[in-house]
Amino acid sequence: MNNLFVYCEIEDGIVADVSLELLTKGRSLASTLNCKLEAVAVGHQLDGIGAQVFPYGVDVLHVFDDTRLAPYTSLPHTSILVNLFKEEQPQIALMGATSIGRDLGPRVSSALTSGLTADCTSLEIGDHEEKREGKTYTNLLYQIRPAFGGNIVATIINPECRPQMATVREGVMKKEILDVNYKGETRTYEVNKYVSETDFVVNVIDRQMEKSKTNIKGAPVIVAGGYGVGSKENFQLLYNLASVIGAEVGASRAAVDAGFAEHERQIGQTGVTVRPKLYIACGISGQIQHIAGMQDSSIIISVNNDPNAPINTIADYVINGTMEEVLPKMIKYYKSNTK
Repeated sequence: MNNLFVYCEIEDGIVADVSLELLTKGRSLASTLNCKLEAVAVGHQLDGIGAQVFPYGVDVLHVFDDTRLAPYTSLPHTSILVNLFKEEQPQIALMGATSIGRDLGPRVSSALTSGLTADCTSLEIGDHEEKREGKTYTNLLYQIRPAFGGNIVATIINPECRPQMATVREGVMKKEILDVNYKGETRTYEVNKYVSETDFVVNVIDRQMEKSKTNIKGAPVIVAGGYGVGSKENFQLLYNLASVIGAEVGASRAAVDAGFAEHERQIGQTGVTVRPKLYIACGISGQIQHIAGMQDSSIIISVNNDPNAPINTIADYVINGTMEEVLPKMIKYYKSNTK
């Protein structure tokens, strides 16, 4: 009762990275709250899920295994979480801000009238004093995310309703194993007791999935361009540099909106969060939405003709100049030093 729950997204028997990231964060939060970390696995052929999640500190794994539960469809997964949460009364429930999480989270929170904070960039535990009512709330979930177009960072709380629900984008939290030998309890459920037949009205006959052609999230080196690059043609300079140094090409939202790069390359609050060893930012001003997605890079190099660009304040190295001047020289000297 009143524990912390994480909904695990599963594809072909593999738990998604975003779920493992949330289990890592959830373990930390649960330890602070002195409660259990519990995971929910819904799908088919889930025998290997325990071995994947227990090393992250999961105390209880709730398993709902039925051939009709995979691939994901809205109604049965919603019914399972709603009915399970009514029984278990969790104080916190977390899930990924993915296409599945964005469909499932609002349905569950609406049914439980609990509220939901989407796209959080940080989760913490803290207290809150409501001075007008003379109330003090302890151990609330601080749901932190950029708001008003990224101009402020808002801390959202839910003092009264439970569970406190939040979604988090993939890559925002770090994925870290707690103990490879950690063992939790597995509870297996009779699906028909939680889901009605009418929930299976949608039957997936065939599904076609196209894998992303880029691997921005896992790239050790990223060359990213912003609106300051100037044009789609100028973005070719980034690709030239990336091909020489073995990097992936990323982009800010402004560059994507301008048509300079594809959306799957977008880095930031509304794109992907990355943590490369080297991040080369070209023509990027450094708005808070973008910085939120790359600030944990090990080394940041800013190439910008504006010496006062905000991104320069977080960069380890700043090269003041135009892309047309700087990038060809970087390519030239890299090639000369690797012969």
